[in-house]
Amino acid sequence: MAALKDARRLVVKIGSALLVDKASGQLRGDWLRALAQDVAAIKARGTDVILVSSGSIALGRAGLGLGGDTLALEQSQAAAAVGQIRLARAYEDALAPHGLIAAQVLVTLEDSANRRRYLNSRATLEQLLRLGTVPIVNENDTVATDEIRFGDNDRLAAQIAVTVGADVLVLLSDVDGFYDADPRVNNAAKRFDIVERITPEIQAMAGDEGSGLSKGGMKTKLMAAKTATGAGCALAITEGSAMHPLQALENGAPCTWFTATDDPQIARKRWIAAMKPKGEIVVDAGAVRALGQGKSLLPAGVTAVTGRFGRGDPVTISGPGGALGKGLTRYTADEARAIKGRRSGDIEAILGYPGRAALVHRDDMVI
Repeated sequence: MAALKDARRLVVKIGSALLVDKASGQLRGDWLRALAQDVAAIKARGTDVILVSSGSIALGRAGLGLGGDTLALEQSQAAAAVGQIRLARAYEDALAPHGLIAAQVLVTLEDSANRRRYLNSRATLEQLLRLGTVPIVNENDTVATDEIRFGDNDRLAAQIAVTVGADVLVLLSDVDGFYDADPRVNNAAKRFDIVERITPEIQAMAGDEGSGLSKGGMKTKLMAAKTATGAGCALAITEGSAMHPLQALENGAPCTWFTATDDPQIARKRWIAAMKPKGEIVVDAGAVRALGQGKSLLPAGVTAVTGRFGRGDPVTISGPGGALGKGLTRYTADEARAIKGRRSGDIEAILGYPGRAALVHRDDMVI
């Protein structure tokens, strides 16, 4: 599909059933190596790739000899602690022959719900991508509880796609797309090739909580599609168990594409513009010119700071002639007042720790 070949930034979700053989509890090494070849080919044409991968609990429970269909929460956390090491090593070994560095990133739901932690996660992922790595993201199952966990890596993948401004998200699944009924129980079920808008009728086809189809994950996949497409990211659901699943998708394998109406950056700017500011940062004429050229706001150009705000909060950015736009600040109001008018190299001496160079990064700003 052109949507995958033209992607600037791609997020791929990989479920436990694809990575780990259910009967033996062992890693499907050949499949992972084939996926790594696909990732290397996509990276070679300049596309950023992030993998959102399940599998730590499945690998860990086999190593610990934990049988049965259901594990207690503390058993799952223990299995994740053992399995995450094995999972990270498996990705490292699969990607290394292609000259690619794997980076492990573990998150919880709180990392997206809390704006400061959300921005910190975003900054880390952006830096990893700039350095050419392949981030491997997973829910931090060793500490997550029912109250704070994503609960399904489809949702996590969609949140990561939104966080990094991805334009394509691929859910590698055990089903080859979105159907109007459960294809496992209804032979007449029809797959959608393209879904341009998620209507109430489409939502009803995903099944209710507790239905067989919902247990198969289609409800969460539709939730992921709503999150991703609303942020300007196209989403594909395709069957992923065969070798080279991403190559197969590019070559026209059966799938369902959920189309996005906006560019990810446009959608993000609209989100920032709609926020209610908690303070104001006033800048000088030189900073106004720099912002007009698409640059970040540095402390040196700030002349005044008003209001009470924390890291990640929205603020109004104003120049000598009035309001210019809004942005998400990387410093608290007190910190911003302390470093206003100073060079970025002075931040550590003033605050006592090395901070970020920009007070408001250009990616977190709408002018």
